[in-house]
This record gives sequence, C-alpha cells and structure tokens, in this order.
Amino acid sequence: MKGSDASTQDTHSILTTRPFLGVAGVLLGALIATCTGRLMSVGLADIRGALHLGVDEGAWINTAFNASMMFIGPFSVYLGGLLGPRRVLLACAWIFTVASFLIPFCRSLDGMIALLIIAGLSAGTFYPLTLSFVLRSLPMRFVLVGIAMYATDIIFTTDMAQAWESLFIEHLSWHWIFWNATILTPAMIALIHFGIPWQPLPKPQPGHPTPNWRGFLYASLGAAFLYTALDQGQRLDWLHSGLIVGLLAAGILLVQAAIVRHFLQPNPLVNYQFLKRRNTILLAPVLISFRFIMLATVVSIPSFLGSVRGFLPLQEAPVLVWVALPQFVLGIAAMALMRRIDPRLILAAGFSLVGVACLLDSRVTSVWARANFGISQAVMAVGLALAFNSMVGAIVLEILDTGALKRPADVLTFAGFFQVIRLFGGEMGSTFMGHFIAAREQFHSNMLGLNVQFGNSLTDSRLISLQHAVAPHSTGTTTIGRAAEVLVLQVRQQAFTLAISDSFLLVAMCCAACLVVVAFMSKVPTQYRQITAAPVEAK
Repeated sequence: MKGSDASTQDTHSILTTRPFLGVAGVLLGALIATCTGRLMSVGLADIRGALHLGVDEGAWINTAFNASMMFIGPFSVYLGGLLGPRRVLLACAWIFTVASFLIPFCRSLDGMIALLIIAGLSAGTFYPLTLSFVLRSLPMRFVLVGIAMYATDIIFTTDMAQAWESLFIEHLSWHWIFWNATILTPAMIALIHFGIPWQPLPKPQPGHPTPNWRGFLYASLGAAFLYTALDQGQRLDWLHSGLIVGLLAAGILLVQAAIVRHFLQPNPLVNYQFLKRRNTILLAPVLISFRFIMLATVVSIPSFLGSVRGFLPLQEAPVLVWVALPQFVLGIAAMALMRRIDPRLILAAGFSLVGVACLLDSRVTSVWARANFGISQAVMAVGLALAFNSMVGAIVLEILDTGALKRPADVLTFAGFFQVIRLFGGEMGSTFMGHFIAAREQFHSNMLGLNVQFGNSLTDSRLISLQHAVAPHSTGTTTIGRAAEVLVLQVRQQAFTLAISDSFLLVAMCCAACLVVVAFMSKVPTQYRQITAAPVEAK
C-alpha cells in the first residue's frame, strides 16, 4: 500500500512540473479539433465546388472526419491509460499535422476520405485527454481558470469558424480550411513537449487484470457506426436505406457486446461506478441539450440570413462574432460566480437567458437583417457563457466529489463518456433540426399556398402590383409569368421564415426542459468556494 502511495506521489510530481504549458497545449488541441470540424462544416460547399463533387459525394466528407473522431473517443481512454497522455498527444498531433497538410492536394474523393479518417482519428484524442489533464495538472485554486479557458475555447471557436472560413475563401483559398490546423498544431506540439514531461510506461500490477483492447474496439466501432447512421440518415431516407439499417443494427450489437464484455471481464482502465450518481446521469441530457441549443446561432440564424436575405457567408459572420468575442470576458465572470454560487443556479440562469434570446428571435420576419439580431445575440452570449461554464463546472464537481481525480483511469472514463455524449448530442441535434426546419417549411408552404389562388382578390391585387414592378424589365406577355414567379418565391421566403421562427421556439422549449432537469440535480457537498480556498498541498 505504501508503495502504491509513493507511486501516486511520484506521478503527481511529474505531472505538475510545467503545468501551465501542458494545459495551454491540450486546450489548444481542443480548439484545433473544434475549429477544423466547424470549418469543414461551414465550408463544405466550397470544398465540393473546388473538387467538382455532387451533394451525395460531398456528404461523406464531414462524416468521415466526425465518425473517426467518434471512434477514437472511447479508444482514447485505452490509449491514454496504456501509454500516457504525452505519448498519445504528441504522436497524434504529428499525424494530424501531416494529414491536414496533404488533404488539399487530393484530387480524388477516395484519397481525401482516407486522409480525413486519419485526421479524425488523430484529432479525436485531443478532447478526452484535455479536461482530464487540466484537472490533474492545475493546482485546485486554478481549476476554475482551466474550466473557463476550456469553455471559452469551445464556444468562441464554434461561433468564429464561419468568419474564419469566409476570410479564407475571400482572401486565400479553400485549402486553408485544413492548412489552418497545419499551422496551429506545431505550437500545440511544442507546448505539450515542454509542458508534459516524459513518463515511463505504466506497468500492470501483480494480481490485477491486464488492460484489453477488444472491449474498447467494440464500443468505438459501435459508436462510429451509430454516428454515421445519424449523419447520413436524412439524406438516405432512414430505414428505407439498407445501409442505414445495417449501420444501426451493427452499432447497437457492438455497443451491447462491449457492455456484456465489460461485466464478464472487467477492464482496469474503465470504471463506470460514477454512472450510479444522479447528477452524472442528469448532466448527460443537459450536455446533449446544450449542443442542440447552440444550433440557434450556428444553424438557424445563418440559414435565415443566407436563404431569405441572400447574405454571403462573410456578411453573416458578424452576427456570430457578437456571440463569440464576449466569451473571454463572460468566461471570467462565470468563473467568479462559481466561486460563490452553486453551479446549478448559474446553469439555470444560463438556460433561462438562452430561452429569452430565442423567444426574441422567434419574432423574426422576412425583412430582418443583421442589426435586428443585436439584442438577442447579446443575451445569447451571456446565456451560453453561463450555461456552458457552469455545466463543465458541474461535471468537474462530480469528478472531484467521487474522488476520481486520484485515479487516472476514472478521470479518463469520465472524459471518454462525456466526449461520446458531446459528439452524439451535436449530431442528433443537427439531424433533428435539419429535419424539423424542412418539415415546418413544407407545412407553412402548404398553409400559405391554400390562400394564394388565382381569382382570389388579394392574390390578384398582389400579382397586379408585381406586374407593374417587373414591367420595366419584361416584354409582352412575359410580365404575368415573371410576376407569378416572384409571388411563388415570396411564398417560399415566408414559409422558410416561419420555419426558422419555429426552430427558435423549439430551442426555447428545450431550454425550459433543461430547467426541469437541473431542478432534479442534487447539491454536491464540496463547492468551489472550498476547493479554491484549499492550499495547493491539499490536491
């Protein structure tokens, strides 16, 4: 027992040699992974155009990268526990750098997909190892600073990606969607090299089961298959596609096999005892809901400005910047609040403000422009900062309260679990939102179309006014046809505007549901006021 304690102390001293450099490195890694995924998402049309790819072919570009990140999420727990975070992060960062550099040179879809899979597998290790290293390396009095940096990192990058992609396309080329990571990752490598010292490979203890990779492989493959089915389901018409049915069946079977194997042959690198805690279970749907709520800024508003107002991506970007830039100040404010207030109260306040912002946006009309979103986006920025910082803070309190921080395998299990939930939450949210907006647009189009009939006095009056408007640009009998085309276009714009309004109401309802979930969370005995006041030696 004494030998075990000595080993733990040695590991602790090694980890805290240059903690701030190491923390900066892993936080930069999380930023790079988030930024690359978002740049690919908002720049997909530019990538398809450059490679002359159709919609169906180009749809696999994002899927290849994100499904690979999903695969490596659970497997990172195995790799981190077996090899240590330094070896995994350095090796994967170099692989990611090379893959990102080579991707723009591919002129075939197969070659690009192969490199994207490699890039996703390497970048997917950045997330699970980030929060675990931050918690194990920073002194407890700085843990809130680490949480604020991590939260700001994610929200800022998600909302700024459209602005960066627009600048790349306007002034450089689509290659920089990937070369952006090629430039940033070497800085991450340098920080990790000097901030995370070398450690000997962990040795299995006599009498303990040896780590095995099969259970991780089953879970990782199952999660990747399910993610791919969700990502491609809408395009392939869900259960009417044999591919989707096969992916769902294989994914469910593999996940079940991983669960059965874990109970029959426990793995020392995995400890799911924390899943028995009520707060941990409740935080999973809260995280899924937060990923869905962020779609109000990254999907609904850009879709409206692009489809209804005809804005270019560079013109849409300032609306998202209004949410992104204040995060640096708001993250510090949220950190200060968590020193004095229970994170549950801050979480409730954050979701309430996001709900208010969405209710303001639900009044959208077809004449709104960027300035009309100013007030709502300011409220949204405050709400997202409070919600995400306090959500991460609540997860960290669970880790500290269970004593998992003293057991690296438990921290990695926590991180791997919430990484899978985060990716699934984002994919389920974007899939459902896309289907919801399309269905509501069709509904409103049908309802509006019932009142647009030839012979109807209002319709005829509208057509006459449109004929006068297009007459200077038309000849002869084409005036009536062009007026009818303009009227159809206006109906479609109104239908899409109403669908976007419904999407904001849906997000507001999701915020209300989250408030109910938060109300059922129990208070953690140890709060941040005690943690930050504790001496450094108490860690």
